[in-house]
Amino acid sequence: MIEPSRAHPDALTRFVHRFEPARAGGPGFALLLLHGTGGDENDLFSLGEMLAPGAAMLSPRGRVLENGMPRFFRRLREGVFDVPDLQARAVELAEFVAAARDTYALGAMPLVAAGFSNGANIAGALLLAHPGALQGAILLRPMTPYEPESLPSLAGVPVFIGAGTQDPYGTPEEITRLEGLFRRGGARVEVHRADAGHNFTRGDVSAAGEWLAREFALGSAEGAT
Repeated sequence: MIEPSRAHPDALTRFVHRFEPARAGGPGFALLLLHGTGGDENDLFSLGEMLAPGAAMLSPRGRVLENGMPRFFRRLREGVFDVPDLQARAVELAEFVAAARDTYALGAMPLVAAGFSNGANIAGALLLAHPGALQGAILLRPMTPYEPESLPSLAGVPVFIGAGTQDPYGTPEEITRLEGLFRRGGARVEVHRADAGHNFTRGDVSAAGEWLAREFALGSAEGAT
């Protein structure tokens, strides 16, 4: 995990972002919301509220533009990713998370990523390349753009994968490969399969919310430290 003192001095301000503090009675964890291609820092707040009402929410905008559409890392063409760029962007995001913890007084509060598509892919890469940055992740319609040379220890880290059985990008083979990576690292993985394409459904959100409640039953934010 990158310490705030070791992060780039502009780690927080490099990302356009939005932060909403926890409300009274909210859960004792924060959500890192990571949009899909063409989204922005506002896109997933309604999702966050459905997943964990009252949770603190932090949402950066991807810094890469593809035909004017924000993304979290470059791709060479559809389904083919620029892995060196992904690795560099994962460092930036890990530094952003470290700086945000300090700036927004999140302390040791668990931070759970909730990402869709490109956002799910950078969240997965963050877990694999900088595992201490996150304490869990919800990956909605992910792929497997990054495989480290050696797997980190993800012992006990909970990961939820929301797969679409008709998703042309996150194919069954992709999902099996991603699940295997996390399991071999020691993560606790739950895969939810919906009869859907690349867009996530109400069923995905409901299943992910129930998973969050089970995995992070830590009481309200008022009592969290």
